[in-house]
Amino acid sequence: MKIALGQLQIHWEDKNANLEKVEKYLRLLKVEEAEMFLLPEMSLTGFSMNTDRTKESERETVSRIRALAAQYGIAIGVGWVKDTGKLCENHYSIVAPSEEILDYAKLHPFSYGGERQYFQGGEKLPVCEYRGLGIGVQICYDLRFPEPFCRLSEKAGMILVPANWCAARREHWMCLLQARAIENQVYIAGINCAGEMGNLYYSGDSAVFGPDGTRLVHETISLPGSCPEEKVLLYRVNNDVNRYREAFPVKRDRREELYRTLS
Repeated sequence: MKIALGQLQIHWEDKNANLEKVEKYLRLLKVEEAEMFLLPEMSLTGFSMNTDRTKESERETVSRIRALAAQYGIAIGVGWVKDTGKLCENHYSIVAPSEEILDYAKLHPFSYGGERQYFQGGEKLPVCEYRGLGIGVQICYDLRFPEPFCRLSEKAGMILVPANWCAARREHWMCLLQARAIENQVYIAGINCAGEMGNLYYSGDSAVFGPDGTRLVHETISLPGSCPEEKVLLYRVNNDVNRYREAFPVKRDRREELYRTLS
């Protein structure tokens, strides 16, 4: 399957401007015959705590992305903010051309960045299937917690990590993406934003690691006039995870019956 990681410079809290940019890339990706376009965390607003401006009760972003997915014949992953009536939730949805196939709420709000004041954590680990590949999602700060990745890998062959991960901790980002791929023997796709946004700098560093931990090679496309870090990275991923696990059967040596009782 040909996937595209949208390493975009997000227009701060401007959903319409970001949707226009997404559609421009969709036109290019149609020519490239990409099958899935994956956007960063909070794709149309950036990582903003101004929830009065970003939150949605009627899933407007998902509805607009669904129309684009149908128009361009491509699955799209998009991050958005759900209004629960109390604290908000940081969501990521995958929308196929005909229907929404996954909706995930970030488990771990980023306390250090003030997210926990405005967002509550989700409680579910959904997995969808697209083009024969099981797909799960963890969002940004979730990357620092290995246990959900292990659970997702029981059904998923690829785990997406959409993020707004600032450049100050870029070494952690790359190291943890690769580690999650190696320890769970899955594809890990990290989709980060790029450039300056909300008084922070984002270096991008989007990447896909294979189930053996190898960083996959990619092609890139970009829009004229975009910042140097902005680009869309194109990869091919295969449904070959089980074959690799059978050849190097690490998972069969896990001792789940002990892990929860060790002290």
